[in-house]
Amino acid sequence: MTKHITVLGSGLVGSAIIKDLASEPSFSILAVDLSEESLGRVAGLDRVQTRQGSVQNEDFLAEICLNADLVVSAVPGFMGYECLKNLIELKKNVVDISFFPEDAFELNQLALDQNVTAVVDCGVAPGLCNIQAGYVQKKMDSVYSYLCYVGGLPRTRTWPFEYKAVFSPIDVIEEYTRPARYVEHGELVVKDALTDLEKMDFPGVGTLEAFNTDGLRSLIYTLQAQFKKEKTLRYIGHVELMRMFRESGFFDTNPVQVGQQTVIPLELTSKLLFKQWKLEPGEEDLTVLQVCMTGVENGQQVKYTFDLLDYFDVESDTHSMARTTGYTCTIVARQVLSGLFNRKGICPPEYVGEAKGCYENLKTEYAKRGITISEKREIIK
Repeated sequence: MTKHITVLGSGLVGSAIIKDLASEPSFSILAVDLSEESLGRVAGLDRVQTRQGSVQNEDFLAEICLNADLVVSAVPGFMGYECLKNLIELKKNVVDISFFPEDAFELNQLALDQNVTAVVDCGVAPGLCNIQAGYVQKKMDSVYSYLCYVGGLPRTRTWPFEYKAVFSPIDVIEEYTRPARYVEHGELVVKDALTDLEKMDFPGVGTLEAFNTDGLRSLIYTLQAQFKKEKTLRYIGHVELMRMFRESGFFDTNPVQVGQQTVIPLELTSKLLFKQWKLEPGEEDLTVLQVCMTGVENGQQVKYTFDLLDYFDVESDTHSMARTTGYTCTIVARQVLSGLFNRKGICPPEYVGEAKGCYENLKTEYAKRGITISEKREIIK
């Protein structure tokens, strides 16, 4: 029986999602985007139809989702929460990678009332790292610490930023401005983003700098550990440059008067950065992720370490961040459609990791797509 999937957004990540889902003969995909140029990435693919329009229009959203067995939301973060709310009200199961700043759990009762499965934050980080956290927490008697390092980087370092993004600059900049929350000795601690700088060596990549960002998200509440932190990775020097931008007001959202014009600094900065940060077709990138967890398992002190290093795929012309984010989403979407994951309500990815067979299935499906996760378990003496 054919499964109908509506995908909202066909940007770099959305198009990777659409192409992967379209490889399934039993799937029929409707790709939706406001941009005709973005839809051009997937137009003409087998089993893919396209519609141009704004998903912020509730009547249009209801129309394009009418026959959908599942909806994938790959819209920008600023519109993600409202879009998810509308989809739940339409009684549609959802896998969401919009990474909106609002608390998704505020929609939990609505999702339960509508008998909807809504997997949120289903990318690489948040996403894969959460799934690993849930998987390990289920195995352990108790978790002591969780630490995640993650970064998406261009393979070629280009002055001055040595950075490129598959997401919109505004979403990236928010990582540099939103206060970072982490947990220390069981207590919530808040620090400025771009703080606690440390240098780390990663085989195959080199020396990177790690800094605080607000990446724990739902793990603050769902992972029972005394110490929890996520840090973002960039090439050396990027942090100091972003701190200069932030402290000089370039990321501010309050309007300023420039001559006869009113300008919002963040919007201007994003506009200027977009061209320099945009990954061009064929421009290679990489994704590096390391998750370390310690705790007690079967009475022993143990440490789990997960490592991922993924590169731009030349054969399919797919960026690494689009692969690692998009394929996590498509694999979990398949798990929801097949019933392997069937929990109702708002479901952060750690719930997927806790569900029987889901993490093992994820690793198998990753391998089919050329993504390898190394996993090490050590007894701590």
